[in-house]
Amino acid sequence: MKISPVTDGIYRLSANAENILFEGLWPIPNGVSMNSYIVQGEKTAIIDGVCGWDGVPETLFSQFGEAGIDVNSIDYVVINHMEPDHSGWLEEFRCIRPDFVIVTGKKAVPMLESFYGIKNEVIEVGDGDTLDLGAGKILSFAEIPNVHWPETIATFDTDSGTLFSCDAFGSFGAISDAPYDDQLSPEQIDFFEAEAVRYYANIVAAFSTPVKKAIEKCGSLPIKIVAPGHGIVWRRDPHKIINDYRRYADYQKGPARDEITLIWGSMYGMTEKAVAPAVEALESAGAKVHVHRVPESSWGDILASVWTSTGVVLAMPTYEYKMFPPMAAVLDELGKKKVQNRKAFRFGSYGWSGGAQKELDEIIKRWKMNWEFLEPLEFKGSPGGEDIDTIRSRCRELARVVNKDGWYTPGIKKGDYCIS
Repeated sequence: MKISPVTDGIYRLSANAENILFEGLWPIPNGVSMNSYIVQGEKTAIIDGVCGWDGVPETLFSQFGEAGIDVNSIDYVVINHMEPDHSGWLEEFRCIRPDFVIVTGKKAVPMLESFYGIKNEVIEVGDGDTLDLGAGKILSFAEIPNVHWPETIATFDTDSGTLFSCDAFGSFGAISDAPYDDQLSPEQIDFFEAEAVRYYANIVAAFSTPVKKAIEKCGSLPIKIVAPGHGIVWRRDPHKIINDYRRYADYQKGPARDEITLIWGSMYGMTEKAVAPAVEALESAGAKVHVHRVPESSWGDILASVWTSTGVVLAMPTYEYKMFPPMAAVLDELGKKKVQNRKAFRFGSYGWSGGAQKELDEIIKRWKMNWEFLEPLEFKGSPGGEDIDTIRSRCRELARVVNKDGWYTPGIKKGDYCIS
């Protein structure tokens, strides 16, 4: 990918990572971009870094050459966030330019030494501190801790109004030669919104309260451009991604969208027999439904669906006196991400003894998820006709509750933000 100008004196450098598990956990079928930015005044700063997933920064160095930038002309390296996908290039860079100055937050300083053994000259910055690059380029800094690591800061170019936010306001999705929102069609913007939802649910969700604080802090800035560490740069409508993140953060405690996620698992097809009738009942009641089977569906997709859904249906059998293990694992992860206050219904089969419901109750209580359940239904072996009727009835009831309590913004038609 080629280097491109963001605005006067600012360049975007980027590399796409594909066919990997992000953070070693999350499938990213559409890839992800890793962005870095050059800011040029009389002095030059690079903000965060682009490197291959293995930490090798050849892509970054080659893009210096494309822009006609001499590596030795870089005076400052601004580190907003120490996660290695943004900082892993520093060791190689130090071999080429050993005397650069690092600008970062106080909590990042011990990480520099423990991660990379780096003890370069460091300028520690916090709220309201500035770095004057000359020629009108003044960088100011804001601490946005726990978005999503505790050392995170954001950098703001006061000249152009560009916010360099690193993982905040980022998204999954590889980038083509059109990396800016003003170059994309509405359909392409929708694609990156869906990728942003999944990125948020997988990576940032547990830190939604700090996200809200960061949005409030950044809201006082005259932002004209949002330049994140992952995803497209927002020049035409920078407040769209900020408002999207505000909404995603609100989804944590609900209500979210007027959608329902049905997650199911089945050992021998007994519970599965009731899944199709449940989906039909939900849809007949007007619900937008996302269906995921465990363990076949990825956790990343399930998290994204549940994060945006006000309602959840859980369909799984009892397995050795407990829940079907893949379902228990997914619910435990939902608890860790603090997915709270959902409206829910659970059904499933058992052989000789129940027990799944007890473990489900334990997980909901342990993570303080505060889900409100309709009366569950367990059936021995295959579901009978009466069982199917009860499941249909309760799914329709859940759909009515979700439609009543679901997310709605005046002027936006329900369903506009649905993702499949």
